Amino acid sequence: MQVQSDVSNAEEIVKNVGNTPLVRLNKLFEQKEIYAKIEWCNPSGSVKARPASWMLNEGEKDGNLVRDKTTVIEPTSGNTGVALSHFAKSLGYKIELAVPERMSDETKDILKTNGAKLLETEDDLCPRVGPGTDQAIALASALIKNHPGEYYSPDQYNNDANFRSHYHGTGPEIWKATNGKVGAFITGIGTGGTITGVGTYLKEKNPNIKIIAAEPQKDHNIQGLRNLEESEKPELLKRRMQVIDEKITVTDKESFDMIKQLVSTENLFAGPSTGSVLAALNKTIGELEGKIVLLFGDNAAKYKSIYSKFGVYSEEEFEKKLIESNNNCFTCTYSNDNPEDLCKLN
Repeated sequence: MQVQSDVSNAEEIVKNVGNTPLVRLNKLFEQKEIYAKIEWCNPSGSVKARPASWMLNEGEKDGNLVRDKTTVIEPTSGNTGVALSHFAKSLGYKIELAVPERMSDETKDILKTNGAKLLETEDDLCPRVGPGTDQAIALASALIKNHPGEYYSPDQYNNDANFRSHYHGTGPEIWKATNGKVGAFITGIGTGGTITGVGTYLKEKNPNIKIIAAEPQKDHNIQGLRNLEESEKPELLKRRMQVIDEKITVTDKESFDMIKQLVSTENLFAGPSTGSVLAALNKTIGELEGKIVLLFGDNAAKYKSIYSKFGVYSEEEFEKKLIESNNNCFTCTYSNDNPEDLCKLN
C-alpha cells in the first residue's frame, strides 16, 4: 500500500532541523555561566531529529532508500524512533521499529500515531538502552537479511551520518552562539553521535574545551542513555572515543532530583536524560570555566508514566507542571556576547 507523502525528499527535512536556541540558566547554577541547548525545539521534539533527518537523506542519495519500495527499519529506545517515524510519515515511507516493552506508553502511542509498526520485544532482548542492544540490532539485521531489497536500516549505532549531523550542525551552532567562548560541553551517551560530533568540532576550534559525558548507573532507567560497562560501545562511539575528556556516572535518583530542581528554578520541564546531564554538571562544576553548554535532549511530555512509576511526580502533579512550564520553543537572534538576553519565549 502506498503511503501519502507531504514533501518530495529528505533533503527538505534536513533544512528544517537544527538552529535550536541556547538559553542561559539564570537560577539553578548562579555562580557559573550555564547554557542549555534546547533540542526539543527540533521537528519531532528531540535532538534525534538531527541524525534521523541526515540518515534518511543520505539513504535516499545513496539509492538505499527508495519511495514506494523500501521500508525503514530500526531498533530504538525512544527518540530516534519518534524522529524516524515522524519523517518517514512525511516522506511516504513505511516504517517498522524494534522497541523494548519498558519504553514509556506515551512514546509507544506517538510511534503508532506516526504510522510505525512496533516490533515489541522483551526488555532483556531490546535496550533502554543498556544490556541487549546487540540483540535488538540483530532483530533488525535478520529481517533485512531475510527480505533483501525490502528494508533499509539507518543504523544509528554505526552510521557516520549521525556524527555528521552534529559535526556540521550542533557543534557550529554552539560555537556561534557562544561567540567561541564555550569552555565545556556536557551531554549523555546513547549512540555516541552527539558527543563525538559536537566534541570533534569544538576541539578543532579550541582543543582546551572540555567534553564531558554523563553516564547513567548500571541497570538504569534513563531512556536513551547507556552505561558503557554493561552495554557494548557502539561503533560510532569507538571511532572517536578519544574526544571525551571525562565520564561522570550519575544515579537515577540524582537524575530525577535534577529534573525537579530544573522545573522549580528555571520552569523548564525536561526528559530524564537532561536530569543526568545536570547531575553530571553538579559533580564537575567547580573545575569548569567559560561558558558551559548542556544538551537538553527532549522535554518531559513523553514521560508521565516513567515519572509516575519512579515517584518523581504523581500523574496529577505531572500534568500541572507540564501546563505551567515553558516547554514551548524560543526565538533567538545571536549578535553579541550575551545570547541569553536575546532568547525569548514565543
